[in-house]
Amino acid sequence: MTRNAAAVAIAFLVTTSSLAFAAETSPTVGVASPSAADLKSLTDMRVGIVKAALQLTPDQEKYWPAIEDAIRTRAKNRQARLERIAELHENGAMDGLHDGNPVEMMQRRADRLIQRGTDLKKLSDAWEPLYKTLSDDQKRRMAFVSFAVMRGMRNAIEQHGGPEDEDE
Repeated sequence: MTRNAAAVAIAFLVTTSSLAFAAETSPTVGVASPSAADLKSLTDMRVGIVKAALQLTPDQEKYWPAIEDAIRTRAKNRQARLERIAELHENGAMDGLHDGNPVEMMQRRADRLIQRGTDLKKLSDAWEPLYKTLSDDQKRRMAFVSFAVMRGMRNAIEQHGGPEDEDE
């Protein structure tokens, strides 16, 4: 029964977190990205939801700090990319992209993709040892929460008019 209650609570939190985040912000946000405090709050919620859903055993807990660090690093780097994009919008630099140097644009894009790939690799490397110790039930919950969290993130970004691909 406690597992069912936990699953219902997690599903409720995941589905309502993006709605609550959207309700707290101004409808005139436009291209501007959510504040650093908002994104930190979302990251804290995601970390808490994933950890609660997994119901880690004491032996599994030793793997969690590396995972949490990788999640937070990835979120911090994403926030930095969003801030750079917002700054470009504010400075009118987006208007001149079509007249700019296409090679420089490709190099900047490649650098951003490398950073994103590095962050994702760090996250997957952190998850690997813990994932090997998860029970089948924990793996099912991880799959569900991963899907729900990613969907919630996408919905929050779409509701704020943010860039879908984080690129210029």
